[in-house]
Amino acid sequence: MVDYLIVGSGIAGICFAETALQNSKSFLVVDDFSSSSSKIAGGLYNPVILKRFSEVWQAKSQLDYGLPFYATIETRIKSKFDFKIPIYRKFASIEEQNNWFQAADKPNLAPFLSTNIIHRQYQSISSQFGFGEVLQTGYVDTAVLITSYADYLIENDLFVNETFDYSQIEFLAKSVKYKNIEAQHIIFAEGFGLHKNPYFNQLPLDGTKGELLVIKAPNLNLDVVLKSSIFILPIGNDLFKVGATYNWEDKTDVPTEEGKQELVDNLKEIIECDFEIVEHFAGVRPTVKDRRPLVGTHSEHQNLHILNGLGTRGVMLGPSLAKALFDNIEHQMPLDNQIDIKRFNKKN
Repeated sequence: MVDYLIVGSGIAGICFAETALQNSKSFLVVDDFSSSSSKIAGGLYNPVILKRFSEVWQAKSQLDYGLPFYATIETRIKSKFDFKIPIYRKFASIEEQNNWFQAADKPNLAPFLSTNIIHRQYQSISSQFGFGEVLQTGYVDTAVLITSYADYLIENDLFVNETFDYSQIEFLAKSVKYKNIEAQHIIFAEGFGLHKNPYFNQLPLDGTKGELLVIKAPNLNLDVVLKSSIFILPIGNDLFKVGATYNWEDKTDVPTEEGKQELVDNLKEIIECDFEIVEHFAGVRPTVKDRRPLVGTHSEHQNLHILNGLGTRGVMLGPSLAKALFDNIEHQMPLDNQIDIKRFNKKN
């Protein structure tokens, strides 16, 4: 018997597994590595929505809890994946500069927006109006995190490498059984795979396809994340991650020519040097129409729980959401109404 059976080993699944570990709970993770939008995510954590100059929902508390949480994981798996790096917003006009200063005056945004306009000249980037610096930013190399954490779980016999078969769930008096595994609770953290889950697939998980490029640009001497119509993230050795697109119709994880062209066109408006495309990725982010996650317990089966809908900000949301669900299950601490799946209907 284990306390938790966790389905999915992306950001959500890892965060819940780590929360269970830190609280001395037993668990197993089930996944088949078939797909995960977490692996191809940009992995940026940025407390400000730069398009609208507004604070990301609960940004401060997410960073305050999440960054030490990731540091603990780095120590556990002996792998570095959290990198502090400034994010620069490229200003397109005086008006954008003024909007930045107005936003920086707001008490909730003041800790995150520098009031100094940066006029640093970058090779191959014209910046007539300068840049604004977002503070307390960085990125998680999600591929390193997911691969290294899976290796840790496998080494410690905490991982079952298989496709989860929902028909094999059997409900016992006070627990639940999956094949030969008995568990107190099952946590479903399958991302967009939720659509195959008969217990939660009526929840309004939309899914938004995103495409990313990795480019090689030896003459792009950039040591910060540049945010404009797209982001450009330096990852070393003259390589840069470039993203991302948003497609609400296509629900496949197949890279498209249209997605690539959109990124290339936007990139050429920002940089003035040659580059070559090294890799092209695509994945479906688990997004929800009301832009809030899906967290909570099934209304009929109290042993079944969901941790999903982390959308485009999974790196920031994952740790605190995992804690909220864990505290709800273990200590009956109520979930925030904005994340609780009860907000949709009483039939979930």
